[in-house]
Amino acid sequence: MGFKVSFIGAGSIGFTRTLLRDLMTVPEFREGVDVSFTDLSERNLDMVRQLCQRDLDHNGIKVAIQATTDRRAALKGAKYVFCVARIGGLEAFQSDIDVPLGYGVDQCVGDTLCAGGVMYGQRGIAAILDFCKDIREVGAPGAMLFNYSNPMAMLTWAANKYGGVKTIGLCHGVEGGHNQIADCTMYWARRQGLIGAEETVTAEAIDIVAAGINHQTWYVKAQWRGIDLIPKMLELFEGHPNYPTTEKVRIDMLRRFGYYSTESNGHLSEYVPWYRKRTDQIKDWIDLGCWINGETGGYLRVCTEGRQWFETEFPEWLKQPPNDIKPEHRSHERGSWILEALETGRTFRGHFNVPNNGAIANLPADAIVEVPGYVDRNGINIPIVGELSLGCAAVCSVSISVQRLAVEAAVHGNDQLLRQAMMMDPLVGAVCTPPEIWQMVDEMLVAQAQWLPQYGKAVAEAKARLAGGKKIATRQTQGAARLHTKTLEEQRADKDEATKNASNADKAKERPAAAAAK
Repeated sequence: MGFKVSFIGAGSIGFTRTLLRDLMTVPEFREGVDVSFTDLSERNLDMVRQLCQRDLDHNGIKVAIQATTDRRAALKGAKYVFCVARIGGLEAFQSDIDVPLGYGVDQCVGDTLCAGGVMYGQRGIAAILDFCKDIREVGAPGAMLFNYSNPMAMLTWAANKYGGVKTIGLCHGVEGGHNQIADCTMYWARRQGLIGAEETVTAEAIDIVAAGINHQTWYVKAQWRGIDLIPKMLELFEGHPNYPTTEKVRIDMLRRFGYYSTESNGHLSEYVPWYRKRTDQIKDWIDLGCWINGETGGYLRVCTEGRQWFETEFPEWLKQPPNDIKPEHRSHERGSWILEALETGRTFRGHFNVPNNGAIANLPADAIVEVPGYVDRNGINIPIVGELSLGCAAVCSVSISVQRLAVEAAVHGNDQLLRQAMMMDPLVGAVCTPPEIWQMVDEMLVAQAQWLPQYGKAVAEAKARLAGGKKIATRQTQGAARLHTKTLEEQRADKDEATKNASNADKAKERPAAAAAK
């Protein structure tokens, strides 16, 4: 079984090493599959290649990784391409968080919607269209792109509409909430006497359907032993020992909209206008036991700590035993399961980000939706979900309008559309006036100019305005709930935790138990 898989942004240690390990758990893929890595950073690329090649050699897998900064060389002949790139790296990410803070826009993540997500999309879309051009020109005929990069919906939208490459967006958000529902069901079932005090409920025991848009997807079906859990969902979550503390935003949305959201408390809080618009009330809705529960700039902090740990401690990583590649170590990241189904015919069911085309009847046809799908040798097949509830559809529709404006802005280098996307964003609009939004966009364009080739004229005009006119005063603030970024010495106090943070693709999969006590 011969085909080639390429990774763009392969210097991302968490995703690249995890996805490659997952692929190599498929028996048919252990020989005859070509693997290539490409990244802008030769140093990061070489470090990840060394670790991944050690893993392959240790497990007797006869695959030699081709690693090159020449993207077209890496993509030549590729049938499947994984995009795990962060365009602009941590430097651009810092401005995604810090510039909006000066205008009162307090983000936890800033990579999907809100001011940071919109700007991240401008950088990412410019890059992913270049990736698509290379895939069309040098990839295998009919090559597919699997996008793991955020903003998921915007990048997947641009690649499908303008890139000319079939692109599927993949995210582990549905899985995280699925596990929470199982945990809540376990506590509820024990109280009801339906299971014993020591029995557990696994996610595999609960059949779910989730539908919406990435990071605003709703569990519209959840059944356990024939019991419909949807009408009981608020009772389940309010009865959990931890979640009423760590998931306040999600539970409040569940209370008011009737369905539980796939996305974390911190993510969800910045996609809607209600929970982060007043600095003095943000802490009422978040929890600082884990960054993903709402910490200001929390994802930037853990990514910064993880990157500096990996780059500094890399010689120590090489002294650790290689990873065992066994089926029981395979992650739930969807990529390997899809490729296995496409190549072997073994059916896989998951949730994917795809053009809507009627799957969700009351969302726009051109939007990227997150819905169930089935994969086999015939391809990726998306069933009709039907309509979302009016309230859930309304929440998604607002965000889709922002995404559409942002995509068109990025593709055409139209800063007027970019500013309109910012105005329409729920949290930015709740916090900022139109003149503040215009100036904030100017600052972000100038700060990120090196990653925005389509905005040359707009950047020059923004620089002139910032240098010339009377500026609106901004705030000197670290935000409502920002925590200290650990130094290397501080991380060395718990090396295992630092290594786990740097290694994980999902940097909030294991949340500390202390989160419940905060």
